[in-house]
Amino acid sequence: MKIAKNSVVSLRYELFDADGELLEKVDDAVSYLHGGYDGIFPLVEEALHGKSLGDQCSVTLQPDDAFGEYEHGLVEVEARSAFPKDVAVGMQFEGAPESADEEDFLLYTVIEVTDDEVTVDGNHPLAGKTLTFNCTVTGVRPATEEELEHGHVHGEGEHLH
Repeated sequence: MKIAKNSVVSLRYELFDADGELLEKVDDAVSYLHGGYDGIFPLVEEALHGKSLGDQCSVTLQPDDAFGEYEHGLVEVEARSAFPKDVAVGMQFEGAPESADEEDFLLYTVIEVTDDEVTVDGNHPLAGKTLTFNCTVTGVRPATEEELEHGHVHGEGEHLH
């Protein structure tokens, strides 16, 4: 079966930065619903369209095609007293940027802690980076009616949201 709209595609992938450093490798296949359901980067979905089981592809993604440009305005310095006592670099908190609507929450990562302040970054860790996505198709099947109705893949024997 060839990958087409409304098919479930399973693949293994590796993600590299512009220097060729391996950032992520997935040995257990991940699956997505093909055909504009936002389950994978659009350029990768385009490259996979028409491929079959065992086919491979490699796509270079500019920042705008992946996690966006790095936005310095998403780095904020907050009072230390606004955080738990045990706050540490690498911890993550959900919050809204000062300029956003209350519904627009981001995941902020703590990047610096001092006695008086905590600096958090709302950018995705890969924002501003050019990435190369290499993958191998490990499965292709028609989507179920329920998957199409919900716009995403359901796990085998269960309904994942």
